[in-house]
Parts: sequence; C-alpha cells; structure tokens
Amino acid sequence: VQLQASGGGLVQAGGSLRLPCVASGGTFSTYTMAWFRQVPGKEREFVAAIRASGGSTLYLDSVKGRFTISRDNAKNTVLLQMNSLKPEDTAVYHCAAGLRLILSSTRDPRAYAYWGQGTQVTVSS
Repeated sequence: VQLQASGGGLVQAGGSLRLPCVASGGTFSTYTMAWFRQVPGKEREFVAAIRASGGSTLYLDSVKGRFTISRDNAKNTVLLQMNSLKPEDTAVYHCAAGLRLILSSTRDPRAYAYWGQGTQVTVSS
C-alpha cells in the first residue's frame, strides 16, 4: 500500500487546514487509517484513527472537538480536517494504514505497516 499525504502549510492560530491522504495498491476499505504527528526530538504522536469496520473513530484528547477524521472508501482517501489550530499543533503529519488492528493497539505506531511521507503543518501565534 502506498500512501500520499498532502494539504499541509502555514496557518495562523485559529485557522483551519485539511489533510487528505490517498491510498493505492491495496484494499483500502479493510485498513484502519490513522494520522500521527512528529516534531524534532520527540516520538511520533497519535492524532486520530478511523477503523475499517463501522468507521468508528478515536482521537488524541487535545484535538477532540477540533479535528475530524473521515474516510471515503470509494476514493481510497482518508481526510483530517483540522480547525481551531494552535501553535502546539505544529508538526509533520503522517498518515498510516494497518490491517487487523485490535482496538487497544490503535494508538500505537508500531501497529501500522504502511506510512505516507508526511506533510508539514506550521501554526503561527
């Protein structure tokens, strides 16, 4: 599975960005899809995930109510809508895909076999 993320950029605090990630080469509807973020010197941090079956979602506490993850299986796309952005949201955002994840492993980056190249999100104060 190849993942292509885009949509990053520079935005002022309080603004919005929309990050699409397009998958190719696999059966998209069977994958749990997730977004992680990373800043230099820190570990990769779980942001949001949407499961394959039923489309249930999971979020990092600090983004609840501001970020929304969704998927369009017909277009092999997962989307992260980010509103009310804060400077602490600044990071490189990566999309990831995993198969047969148990619920307890959804936040663990080691559970995901496929990763996109990342897109930079910078939020200025």
